[in-house]
Amino acid sequence: MEDSKKILAELTLEEKASLASGKTFWTTKPIERLGVPSVLMTDGPHGLRKEQGAEEEKGLTNVMKGSEKATCFPTAVTTASTWDPELLARVGKAIGEEAKDQGVSTVLGPGTNIKRSPLCGRNFEYFSEDPFLAGEMSAAYVNGMQEIGVGCSLKHYCGNNQEYFRMSIDSIIDERALREIYLPAFENTVKRAQPWQVMCSYNKLNGDYLSDNKRMLTDILRKEWNFEGIVVSDWGATNDRVEGVRAGMDLQMPTCKGADDRKIVKAVKAGELNEEELNVTTERVLDYVKKCVDNKPEKPFKADYDAHRTLCREVGAKGAVLLKNNGALPLSSEEKIVLVGKLAEESRYQGAGSSRIECNRLIHLTQALSACGRSFDYYPGYVLEGEGKNDDLLLQAVEAAKGANKVVAVIGLTDLYESEGFDRTRMDLPAGHNELIEKLCEVNDNVVVVLQGGSPVTMPWKDKVAAILNVYLQGEAVGESTMDVLYGDVNPGGKLAETYPLSSDDVLAQKCFPMGPKTVEYRESIFVGYRYFDTAKKDVAYPFGFGLSYTDFTVSDFAISGAYNEKFTVSCTVTNTGKREGSEVVQIYVGQVDSPIFKAEKELKGFRRVYLAAGESKRVEIPLNERAFSFYNTAVSDWSVLAGTYRISVGTSSRDILWTTDLSVAAPEVELPVYDEEVVRVYGNIGAVEEITKDQFEALYGKRLPDNEPYKVGEFHQNCTLSDLLCTRLGRFLCKTIQFFGKKMAGDAVNAAMVVNTVTSIPLRAFSGFSGGVLSPYSVDGLVDVFNKKRGGWRKFFRGFRKKYR
Repeated sequence: MEDSKKILAELTLEEKASLASGKTFWTTKPIERLGVPSVLMTDGPHGLRKEQGAEEEKGLTNVMKGSEKATCFPTAVTTASTWDPELLARVGKAIGEEAKDQGVSTVLGPGTNIKRSPLCGRNFEYFSEDPFLAGEMSAAYVNGMQEIGVGCSLKHYCGNNQEYFRMSIDSIIDERALREIYLPAFENTVKRAQPWQVMCSYNKLNGDYLSDNKRMLTDILRKEWNFEGIVVSDWGATNDRVEGVRAGMDLQMPTCKGADDRKIVKAVKAGELNEEELNVTTERVLDYVKKCVDNKPEKPFKADYDAHRTLCREVGAKGAVLLKNNGALPLSSEEKIVLVGKLAEESRYQGAGSSRIECNRLIHLTQALSACGRSFDYYPGYVLEGEGKNDDLLLQAVEAAKGANKVVAVIGLTDLYESEGFDRTRMDLPAGHNELIEKLCEVNDNVVVVLQGGSPVTMPWKDKVAAILNVYLQGEAVGESTMDVLYGDVNPGGKLAETYPLSSDDVLAQKCFPMGPKTVEYRESIFVGYRYFDTAKKDVAYPFGFGLSYTDFTVSDFAISGAYNEKFTVSCTVTNTGKREGSEVVQIYVGQVDSPIFKAEKELKGFRRVYLAAGESKRVEIPLNERAFSFYNTAVSDWSVLAGTYRISVGTSSRDILWTTDLSVAAPEVELPVYDEEVVRVYGNIGAVEEITKDQFEALYGKRLPDNEPYKVGEFHQNCTLSDLLCTRLGRFLCKTIQFFGKKMAGDAVNAAMVVNTVTSIPLRAFSGFSGGVLSPYSVDGLVDVFNKKRGGWRKFFRGFRKKYR
């Protein structure tokens, strides 16, 4: 492929506009006369999901029809729990190799959104509640994949922290929270890894759709962070295509069947869009395609799927978090156990939705134990449907447990409890799973719980069991990874990348999650996850960064060196004082003492996972740069360091602090933001606050909060969803019809729930693209008129099937 500038000079206006949208659901448009090929991208992020069938047939419903086989790695919630960026880089590289094997140029991932609430249905696909940890893991993944010439699509940029109304909700976030919590992971990944794509999310941010948001796509992403790749829309996220070109949104996906291309041409000819602005977008797309072409293997590439499966097993084990152990673990290979729980036989090993991978070889725990000749008796104990209750299965499991030396019970969140497309409504496990553990504990003192799932859960029985091993979602080697940790072949060293609250009611953000129908207000501001719990001194089930081991460690000889205008280095010695090899994660937190503005008590600013043989010691050095001491100063619209005393804390979780030291920083004087008295009272004493009112958040936000009342007849427009239309008889009919056919097409309850919730939350304007052009934009206009009870709506709707916008 020739130089982009040379090709650009030869393109017609219509060809330039055509490159701004996809050819099919997964491919870009070619310009054959100039040697510009079409390139292919597919879903990720914890494996490759390349759909089967001809490109023209692929689309939303194909999520349920299967994909090419690939290695299903542990999901982001598990990989983040490794606290090992080098391991993430290896995972990224492996997925990239499989992409090359299958002719894919770009993988859609990683998901780098912050876990604002434990109830977000897609939390399994995101790394952490902490932006520093999320950014480190995300950048490592991207660097690993792109090192071998396969692009990443960093997603979902940004403020997309829930599934409820995710395609139309307006996320109202104050500037400090945006800059300090929701953007840094993206910023770190862009600056350190330069992903080939950044995917803009569906939602609005402070009033503007991300696909039209010049401030986010150009001013911040490109001018502040120096992003060099292309911005691609999430599938169906394009709002106003012409405005998107101006804003810096380069590639619309999926195909719009030319409808929005014609709008671009029309706008240029009418003088409403400068052709130079279109040229910028076109050249970026050409550069992206050329990068894909230049990195395409000259001869067929064959990935080592066996090696990748071995890596999957390693990552799954290293991401397992031991939450409790009274000595029941590790198990002995010689002892016979009673294994209970249907999830031991039919594991939950990945999330549900667009990231669902077709495994090469899935091994459940029962299969892994049998293959190794380990002795066990198995009882399901519950069913996977609904709340899981089955009295006969429960009775059988309890009877078997009465005489057992040890009972291993595998329980967790089923696919129906968390998925893309909908959020959880509570933190509880299925009732049948909880009842099983309670009954087992009544007859046996050595109950070991293995937790599967992608999000925090309540554990009403945690004080009664002997051990709790949280394995999250371990990918296709789930059975072997779990077995390796249970029997001590791998020493658990994973640490929680999120707080486990006692209840979702304890989460400050939960008071405004998920809100809707129009807006969701992030009233908690910067107090997300442990930043809230630790500052407010609130009890939790398990703190951020927590995880136990089968061995013991000491951390000693702490020191700090350096200067503020250079960098500080925190150092310590980690020693494995136990009798088996293992790992410890040294975590560095920074907080300002007596800050003149509200801040969290402490924030993670560095970490290192250290692997040690029994008796071995290693010296660890962790740098702290200027950003570690900074806050986003809205008075000067930039990052600032305040002069004063900073407390450096070294620990093995946010609450297991082993050493602290106070450091004096002599930074230059800066202008400070002036906060309303009520803001200072509320956010400066967050532990005394049960709920933040609308007026209090409005004072922090700095302007009037937008309307959040449901739409009424006469107010509907193309950005309304089918759910918005439920106040009309026709809207209710359409939703019921879609639910009926969605369940018919889905094949199972999990896919049905995901598809129904997704389709009913899609803005009407996106139905044209998702329907493959069957429903034209003109027909959608007619449908809007029908719902608003305007005359001629039905006529326009039906004419749209044979008429296109001119």
